[in-house]
Amino acid sequence: MATRAPDRMAAVPPKRPVRPRRRLRRHLAYQLDVKGSPYAYVAPFFLLFSAFGLFPLAYTAWVSLHEWTLLSDEQPFIGLDNFRTLLADDYFWNATFNTLSIGVLSTAPQLLLAIWLAHLLNRPLRAQTFFRITLLLPNVTSVVAVVVIFSQLFGRDFGMINWVLSLFGVEGVAWNEGVLTSHAAISTMIMWRWTGYNALIFLAAMQAVPRELYEAATIDGANGLTQLRKITIPMIKPTIVFVVITSTIGAMQVLAEPLLFGSYSITGGADRQYQTLSLFIYENFTKLDFGFASAISWMMFLFIVLVAGVNYLVTRRGKGGLT
Repeated sequence: MATRAPDRMAAVPPKRPVRPRRRLRRHLAYQLDVKGSPYAYVAPFFLLFSAFGLFPLAYTAWVSLHEWTLLSDEQPFIGLDNFRTLLADDYFWNATFNTLSIGVLSTAPQLLLAIWLAHLLNRPLRAQTFFRITLLLPNVTSVVAVVVIFSQLFGRDFGMINWVLSLFGVEGVAWNEGVLTSHAAISTMIMWRWTGYNALIFLAAMQAVPRELYEAATIDGANGLTQLRKITIPMIKPTIVFVVITSTIGAMQVLAEPLLFGSYSITGGADRQYQTLSLFIYENFTKLDFGFASAISWMMFLFIVLVAGVNYLVTRRGKGGLT
């Protein structure tokens, strides 16, 4: 009887499935790249923000709860005493009023003028690049040079502003001695520096508006002002809200203009008529009272958040909500 040959195919072990595993690895790598890479891209910002933003903010809050000066080796914990002293300080409320006054006088006209300039540059013009660069030049100019020139323009005896006013029978104005006059002079400096910058931001938003809307409005007989009110402003509402918030934050932190306008006077004039919150903080830092200065910094931070939030709500409600 013939014997059956052994089945060689049955003796060979089956091969492991290689392709499904490779596909699984590729799938996992793809999912990791798609879901994990965005966090890797934004991680440097959050690391830098934590090191240079969040940590100083938290450390300032800790210092504000202590009697912290360089004149003493001990920094005892005093709780909210610095804040209680601050709220009872007339100089603090004077600096708060000056900051809000300068902020309103500089921000509101600045934004209106920036929208108008952006609307003009949004039209077909020759040498548009030249005009856009010209708008940006005041922002890149040194703030020291700007304040020095404007201090000469607002000079009492030989200033050009008073010379122009004298042509209309107005006597020379001591711009740096009064509250309103000094605020108006400092606000003019801020407006001159930042109007062109904000105008370019508005211009970028306006160029994203479909041209067909303007063509249809022109056919219907709408003039440039009507197109600005009915088409441009409603279409760039998110940009307006953004610029309002950033301009408000910048106005609440103004330091260089009042400091240089008063010839490096950290008190903001003889009667503190234009001392801002930033100058008030700087004054207390020069006194080496870091605990009290940190308390002022945190109060200014809270004011900035409050004012920016109010501006956001007012702007959003005034424009009928964001689209």
